[in-house]
Amino acid sequence: MPNDVTGQVRPGVLSLSIKEKSALFAAFMPFIKGGGLFIPTNKTYKMGEDVFMLLTLMDDPAKLPVSGKVVWVTPVGSHGGRTQGVGVQFAPNDSGRAAQKKIEGFLGGSLKSLRPTHTM
Repeated sequence: MPNDVTGQVRPGVLSLSIKEKSALFAAFMPFIKGGGLFIPTNKTYKMGEDVFMLLTLMDDPAKLPVSGKVVWVTPVGSHGGRTQGVGVQFAPNDSGRAAQKKIEGFLGGSLKSLRPTHTM
């Protein structure tokens, strides 16, 4: 993994654009403390690995920069044809709380739905 100027290993960068409420519902992980998102990717990540996300949500042109850590891994060929990717828990900081609040605002009452998601 590349190093930055301080010699620290930079976290992986994941970019995700979600334009539809149903896709946001399927990706959101409200059962994770502080919230999180499932991000489809064919790149390999390890549990606990730090990542940085650039999120574009619904019709908001602003990208949300959010750091987090991998707390869920769905490998290629998973049972039930689940999408390969990782679940990332939002960091417990201002940007993580802002992302969680924004997503919950978009989803509103549908958070109580029993529809299946990418993870559950």
